Parts: sequence; structure tokens; C-alpha cells
Amino acid sequence: MAHRASGRALSLLRGRLRPLGPAAAGGCAARPQARPDSSGAAVQRAPQAAGAEEAGEDSEVNIRKKTFTEVQTERLEQAERTVLIKCPQKLNGKKLLQYLSSHGNINSHFFFENRGVHALIEFSEKDSIASLQDAIGIPSAAEHHVVPFKSRLFTFALKNTVSQAAEETPVHLSPQSHIPVTELIQKLCHADSISSQMYILLNEYQLTEENIKLRFLACSLVRDFARAYFPDSTVKPFGSSVNTFGKLGCDVDMFLDFHDTRKHAAKMKKGPFEMEYQMKRLPSERLATQKILSVIGDCLDNFGPGCVNVQKILNARCPLVKFSHQPTGFQCDLSVSNSIAIKSSELLYIYGCLDSRVRALVFSVRCWARVHGLTNSVPGTWITNFSLTMMIVFFLQKRSPPIIPTLDQLKELADEKDKHVIGGYDCSFVSDLSKIKRTKNTETLDVLLGDFFEYFGNFDFRKNSINLRKGKEVNKPESSPLYIWNPFEQDLNISKNVNQPQLEKFVAMARESAWILQKEDKTQRMINKEPWGLAALLIPFGKSNPSKMKNRMKGIGSETIRSLLDSLKLNNANSLQKAVGK
Repeated sequence: MAHRASGRALSLLRGRLRPLGPAAAGGCAARPQARPDSSGAAVQRAPQAAGAEEAGEDSEVNIRKKTFTEVQTERLEQAERTVLIKCPQKLNGKKLLQYLSSHGNINSHFFFENRGVHALIEFSEKDSIASLQDAIGIPSAAEHHVVPFKSRLFTFALKNTVSQAAEETPVHLSPQSHIPVTELIQKLCHADSISSQMYILLNEYQLTEENIKLRFLACSLVRDFARAYFPDSTVKPFGSSVNTFGKLGCDVDMFLDFHDTRKHAAKMKKGPFEMEYQMKRLPSERLATQKILSVIGDCLDNFGPGCVNVQKILNARCPLVKFSHQPTGFQCDLSVSNSIAIKSSELLYIYGCLDSRVRALVFSVRCWARVHGLTNSVPGTWITNFSLTMMIVFFLQKRSPPIIPTLDQLKELADEKDKHVIGGYDCSFVSDLSKIKRTKNTETLDVLLGDFFEYFGNFDFRKNSINLRKGKEVNKPESSPLYIWNPFEQDLNISKNVNQPQLEKFVAMARESAWILQKEDKTQRMINKEPWGLAALLIPFGKSNPSKMKNRMKGIGSETIRSLLDSLKLNNANSLQKAVGK
């Protein structure tokens, strides 16, 4: 019954949204726009429920044909043909586009608000940018002396403000942030099933086609600086910007890639001479990374238009430069050649593309976790979004039949071009989505959400760890409260930061959520106009039901004591071994 109800809601959503075509290169799922872009860019419909036999499913399969690398390459190339314009206050959008078209054909465009109205313009040819740059002047140095770096960031102002102000026309502004949770809850209450609620949340929170283009443009603008020093380098986004799990407003993680410089190594083998560039030699890769980031950080800080609050964090495990990019509105983290992080992004991209339920469940659980203070935007002892996503992926691997394959199964499907060993770690898995069999599992999201909370509300964290490579629980190799094996660097625990109180809080919230979904009277709640289903889970529990929370907390305290005792035993055993060794 719930499945049929979900289908009706999704049919209504599909009536409003057009499917995202393969040419959009947004991966498998960019968020829908409110209306089609005037350039003709297609938009994404709400994903259909698993097991639905509709013609639309074929179009989803077609969308997935592009590999992660193909999508990134296409988007980076689009970004190189793109400029960002701060528009005049009295804007006539049609007139602006008309003028810009005199420099070349415009492929796509959109307007957005960020300390004034901005326009992102993607030309068909790179030459159009050069033509536009030739027509643009250097700012007046009357008040401040300017750094004469000609970027692809422009400011347009009206020459005759009086006569042209009358021609002002409203333009559609693309949203760059998601709606507040209170507004989301109201929307969810109008759905007819938990499944449809979860797809509504997904459509509201996921990255839009426009926002993805803006992220790649930010990387492309940083690349323009990097190429002053390293002509063959590129700057690529990774993490939530590209793995299909990014939420509107999330930071842009980017890395400086010297992949093209490695291609020169292959060319050295040709010809009668051993030939190589004379390059600065340093004692370690880490030192080289620190020096490169230090110079690029200074360059952005001193010369980068709109790059502010630049921080060089060079002694971190992974050295990086943090900065705010004001023209796009993004907080950015720049690192160097983060190859394993890219493979993690690709793995999540594959999981996100295989089944629409994966992303819907991840977005819903992440939103739930943020509302209840289980995750946080600043580092600490709480569960990270990445760890939480890994837990959801693991849960879906455990279904019967599994909804997504394990990493070992993806490795078995890999061909020669998919084989990658990075820093001694095997990062091989299939990149061609068409080689992966689709699941026969047809469980609704209503079932999966409730079962997720029940599964982890009763998981034996004291003994077991989570292993995505094998898709099963294995004994914990050490006593961290939460142990999630890094999918590639198998000697690392990605959740090592999580402490016992935070894990207990997660378990308590999971139990409470499972209880609400099992016991609530949906019909009565709808009659009373009260939040139900997912909407009820997005309201903090403790304030309204302190006694119920206490009941669900029973038994968790004893787990803490057992964990501490086990930790003491482990420490004593290690001390004894060391003593015997001496």
C-alpha cells in the first residue's frame, strides 16, 4: 500500500520536472530547477521508486552511461569556457545577454544572488572569452591601486543609469541554498508516504545543475593562478561537489593535480637520448606539497580577486589552503594530488548512480543527524557526514537481496584500465556502470528508513566494526567506540574521532526514531495537522518526550562500562606483551 502511495506522489512530481539528459553531464543526479533554463538545459525529475516498471527507467539507465571521469572532464572543459559577471543594479537580462552574444554563442547561463545579482555565462568557444576581455577595461586606481591580473570575473555597470533604469526587467534567480528545516517540514506534511517525503527532501537539498557549474568554475578560476607556476596543472573538485551526495551550501574541496606532468615520463622513452626537465629536488613529497601550497596560498591571498580569509594549514595530515571565494560564495579547501580522496568520490558516485534509493536515504539520514546535533560542520568528536554515509552504504549492502554491491564485488568487475594502486593501497574497482547488475531488491524507502534506525539502534558497536569492502561486520581490531574501515586505506578507521558519548547519543536517537516510525498513527497525525513520518523525525525529540528518551537510553550505559573494561584489558595485554618482549 505504501509503495502504491509513493508511486502516486512521485508521478505528481514527475509532472513538474523534466528528466536530466546525458548532455548535461551532471553525473546521475543534479537537482531539478524550478523551471527550464532558457538555454535549454534539461532538469532532473524526482527519482522513481525501486521496482516501478515505467518507460522513465530507461532514461535513468541512459543517464548513467557516463563514467565519473568522463563527467568530470566534460564539466572542467565547460568551466574553461565560462565567465562570471557582477551585474548592474538596474538589470535588463535580455539586453545583457544580447550584448554578450556579440562576442560569441552562449551555450547556457543563469542568474543568482550573492551580494548583488551575478550571471554565469558559458560560451560555446573559448575565443569568446578573449573577445570579451579585449573589450573590458582595468578598474580606476583613484582610491586603491589594483593588481593587474585579468581573470574571468567581471563587473558590469550601466553607462547611462537614468535612461537604462527604465528598461529594468526581473530575472529568474537560481537558488544557491536549501530551504530552512521548518519550511521543509511543512512541505513534507503534504506528501502521502514516507518515500515521497524522502524524495521531496532530496529534491530540495541536493546540488542544482547551476550550483555544480558554479563549483567547477571556482576550481577553474583557481587553476588560472596555479598555471602561472605549473602550466600543465589542473584544479579539480572532489568529495561532496562531485560524488552525488553534495548538499546546497556545502564547501568546495578541490585539489591541484599534476597528472599531465606524469604523461611526460612516458614520452621520455622515445628517441635516442634520455631526456628530462631540470627540476627542483626536495627530500620528501610532503615538503614539496607544503611549498607548493604555500606559494599558491600567497598568490590567492595577494592577487586573487574575491579570495579572502586565506589560511595555510600546512602541518595537517593532509596539508591544505582554506579560503572564501566571495564571487561564487563558496568556502574552499585546496590540497595537492589527493588521489585516494578522488577514488572515494568515484566510489560514492557509483553507489549514488546505481539506485535512486541510495541518495534519498543518505540525504534523509544526514538531515535527521544534523537536526539532532549528531553531526556538525566543524571538526570534533561527533560522527562526520562521510562516516554516516559509509554506515548507510553498509546497511544497503546488508539487505536481502543487497541493494548495492560490496567494494570487493566491484573490484571483481574491474578491467585493466580500472586497476589503480595508490601509495601501496589497492584502489581498483569497475568504472563502467553498465557492467554492474541492477538489484532485484524492491523494498520501499518507508521500509528502509525504519530498518536503518532499527539496525543501528541494536548494532553491537562494542564488538563489531563496519567493513564496506566485504559488506559484513568484522571484529574490531582496536577499541575505538565506532570503527569503520577506510574502504581503501585498510589500516585506517575513518570514524576514529568519534567518542563514546557521541556514539551513545546516535544509538539513542536511532532507537527513538525507529520507535516513532513503528508506533505513530499517520492518519490521526494528518487529521490533527501534526508532522508525521520523516517530518516527525526532523523535530528535536528530547524537549517534548524526555521520559520516552530515557527508556530508549536503557542499556546503553552498561555498554560504555563494558567498552571501558575491554579497553583496559587490551591496554594491559599490550603492556604485558611489551614487558615479555623486553
